[in-house]
Amino acid sequence: MQDLNFRKKRKNTSGNTRRRKWGSKGRGLRFESEKSGLRFVKDRASGKGVHVREIILWAVEILIVCMTAVLLIAAFGQRVSMAGDSMTPVLRNGNVVLVNHFIYNIKSPARGDIVVYRQSGDSRYSIKRVAGLPGETVQIEDGKLLINGEDMTEEIPVSDLSYAGLAQEPVELGEEEYFVIGDNSLASEDSRTPGIGNIKKEEIYGTPWLIVSPLGDFGFVSAH
Repeated sequence: MQDLNFRKKRKNTSGNTRRRKWGSKGRGLRFESEKSGLRFVKDRASGKGVHVREIILWAVEILIVCMTAVLLIAAFGQRVSMAGDSMTPVLRNGNVVLVNHFIYNIKSPARGDIVVYRQSGDSRYSIKRVAGLPGETVQIEDGKLLINGEDMTEEIPVSDLSYAGLAQEPVELGEEEYFVIGDNSLASEDSRTPGIGNIKKEEIYGTPWLIVSPLGDFGFVSAH
């Protein structure tokens, strides 16, 4: 009887051993950690892809900003220096202004506008105020600005029109021509002066909108 019990115990012991061995092998066959490792590699690879896309988007944004800045400078950032006192008190000699070059691509200069222009053969820009418009007849008589025979002196802030120059006789403006005068007319060479005359629309560069120098005069240019 004791022998039989001993054999049963041995059988049981061997069975448990097999189960333990199988269980240990089962634990050894779990490759979840290895698969997780593969997933981690894939996640890292996809993370790199997202990072590359972010860099590309960032570069495109910078390019757009740079292009916009160039366009804005071209349209609104041209610097022109005021020479002389022909536009005092609005602009003084030596004032540096930024010019809105875009505005007259969408509309035509109006009476009273301050314009920056450069005539053919002239190396510098001039700044004056528009008095006469295309198709009009301009004459200065007894210190008054007559447009098509009507007194329009109050329409432009000119200090003195005692000098008529070419406008002593009626001046007829063509379809693309403007008559310009300096606000300080006694110190201004403008459309009244021989050698300047009427200004063509293609010669008008834009309108000054901001005084940037000297700092004491910094501010927007007032048209009135």
